[in-house]
Amino acid sequence: MIQVLYHTSQKTKRHMSSSSYCGSRPSLTGRGRSRSIFHGIVGTGLACLAGCSTLPKAGPTTSQIIDQAQAEKKNFDFLEIDRRVVDALGRQPASGFKASFEQYGRPAEPTIGVGDSLSISIWQSGVASLSGSQGTAVATTPAENDTTRPPIAVPDQVVSSDGSIVVPYAGRIRATGQTIAGLESTITRRLADRLVEPQVIVSLTKSVTDTVTVSGEAIGTVRVPLSARGDRVLDVIAAAGGSKTPTYETFVRLSRNGVTSTMSLSRLTSDPSQNIYVWPNDTINLLHAPETFVVMGATTNNNQLSFGADDINLVQALAKAGGLMDTRADPRGVFLLRFEPTRVVEAEGATPLPMGASGLTPVVYHLDLEKIGGYFLAAQFPIHNNDVLYVANSRSDSAQKLFTLIGTLSGPVVSGAVISRGVQ
Repeated sequence: MIQVLYHTSQKTKRHMSSSSYCGSRPSLTGRGRSRSIFHGIVGTGLACLAGCSTLPKAGPTTSQIIDQAQAEKKNFDFLEIDRRVVDALGRQPASGFKASFEQYGRPAEPTIGVGDSLSISIWQSGVASLSGSQGTAVATTPAENDTTRPPIAVPDQVVSSDGSIVVPYAGRIRATGQTIAGLESTITRRLADRLVEPQVIVSLTKSVTDTVTVSGEAIGTVRVPLSARGDRVLDVIAAAGGSKTPTYETFVRLSRNGVTSTMSLSRLTSDPSQNIYVWPNDTINLLHAPETFVVMGATTNNNQLSFGADDINLVQALAKAGGLMDTRADPRGVFLLRFEPTRVVEAEGATPLPMGASGLTPVVYHLDLEKIGGYFLAAQFPIHNNDVLYVANSRSDSAQKLFTLIGTLSGPVVSGAVISRGVQ
């Protein structure tokens, strides 16, 4: 179109030049020449406004998107944001640890494994000692009010590769697969014929089998041993040092037996049902990943914006984008692009169109904000991570761009006419 206007102005200039030197035609004054050029530019511009489609624009108009939705049904689903769609989205259960690991309950009491370190203390009654032949208990005369002797402290034992430990006067004992209480009973029975009323206490000083690995940008990688009472996800995260980033920007990824599930730390802390028990050899990753959405089209701020909260709705998203531009936006053309799971699309009353291995369906949601009821629907429509929000230009935007272009091209002509009049 710029070329059309340029050629028109050049043609007008040539016409005026020939008129100046041709005796048969009246000569145009400077003011007349400027007016002729301006009329030529405006006339060409109005003609282009009626049929020219080469004006630059940021994206499709509302009518173009709706037409494409009718013509390209196999490429994406098109849904109006109404009460049915809002209710369907509100009924969808959010994924989380509870759904992903519902078959797991509370783990069994931790057992001893290869590589664990054990501390063993043995008490004996004061009426006998280990001083007899063959290590048998021999009665002695205890001091007054002395009913026990100091405990025998056995150096820390590391469970060997064959699963056993060595206890003085009890010999080699198999420890793997036993609980702490079970190992105490086993050692006590072995010492029963050598001590009088033996008492044994076993402590797990270091566990390498019943542990959970916790990693994160701020805490590095930590192995957290599990306690006998059973530990939950938040217990393990706290033991590892906790998160150093805002909860709504932190995600917890739990991996167990080939299954991985991710959810935000803010939801985990606010929903106790998601704070499930961890199991030995689980892996927990703390990820700093702020949720964002992209804004394009006739808004004040075209950018990738962060939620800055646990969750936001469509009204809040538009507010973060600076709202619709009065001079450009079409309030009837607010669109949101998203990949939805098949079950969600079916609940919304549309036919899912799986795309790729993910099985997700591309969906274009349409909202008419020229109707006041649309704002109530938008306030209940949730924004998801990686959503694309697009606001279409109004039809008058093309006319405004055209008149701006005409003003840019005709400005020098008008200025020249003013200077010419001043000189004359």
